[in-house]
Amino acid sequence: MKTFDYVRPASVSDAVAAATEPGAAYLAAGTNLLDLMKGGITRPDRLVDITRVPGLDRIEPMPDGGLRIGALVRNADLAHDAEFARSYPSVAEALLSGASAQLRNAATVGGNLLQRTRCAYFYDTASACNKREPGSGCDARIGENRLHAVLGWSDACIATHPSDFAVPLVALDAVVEIAGKTGRREVALEDFHRLPGDTPERESVLEPGELLVALRLPAEARGFSAHARYLKVRERTSYAFAVVSAAAALRIENGAIRDARLALGGVAAKPWRARSAEKLLEGQRPDAASFRRAAEAALADAKPSGDNEFKIELAQRVLVRALLLALAGTPKRVPALPASPFSSPAGAFA
Repeated sequence: MKTFDYVRPASVSDAVAAATEPGAAYLAAGTNLLDLMKGGITRPDRLVDITRVPGLDRIEPMPDGGLRIGALVRNADLAHDAEFARSYPSVAEALLSGASAQLRNAATVGGNLLQRTRCAYFYDTASACNKREPGSGCDARIGENRLHAVLGWSDACIATHPSDFAVPLVALDAVVEIAGKTGRREVALEDFHRLPGDTPERESVLEPGELLVALRLPAEARGFSAHARYLKVRERTSYAFAVVSAAAALRIENGAIRDARLALGGVAAKPWRARSAEKLLEGQRPDAASFRRAAEAALADAKPSGDNEFKIELAQRVLVRALLLALAGTPKRVPALPASPFSSPAGAFA
């Protein structure tokens, strides 16, 4: 690991000033960053430790009924907050399906949204990776790519975004607050992550020195709490990233779907909002046939980026299953295997 400067600012403005210097990186829990540094994938000249900056670790109700979550709130603390879990159950379930309990106790919500892809070629410094070294190529295109993107990918990059947490947040219209040199701005989480195009090294809309300080969930998102689920298919039941995942939330009135919110994970370089499928469900009777039509619409633009054509059908099936689970109703308690298709519908509960 190369040597680096270490700075511990006392305020958000001090942090932004320190991180504006070239080669700077923010440090919170470091559950992803330190691994990248040890592997020589990321080599910052300066670490700006924001863990002591006040005000970033709060969960605060908003006057309009929404919720503001500071970027330094720990994943476990948020998932186990009783009021949060009742109001946004699919988000809590997604959090509890990610990583191990030890990592959830340390990792922050801001860091979760900003974590880097787990593409093996990105982590292998002997491989060509446009995300790690722009212009070098993408060895994943001709390599082991069965877990790579089927939506929004380009010849420059076929990696996927690994976050579980971000998927239901995108479905529920979450917004992130960003602090920078010129003040603060807000960005819909759906627009926060970038598709690769010709610049896969730019993974978000953050400019140099900008800091993600909080995310907000709107009051309207609470209206889906009775019918909201997150489902994740992985290669082993615990401690694994999603091959494909889906968040589904429904508002049902008089036997018909009044509103639907859908998003997919593991299929693109960002959490994928399935807006065309949402529109298709509005006013429809909630049944397997309408759910299948919606799933087909959600993946209508999907295409393999290599040996991963199976992910298209898998994503459709996972979305249908998530919708059926949401229709059945949110469990009163999180299943013992959060987000797992192996949880009994009746459920053994934690």
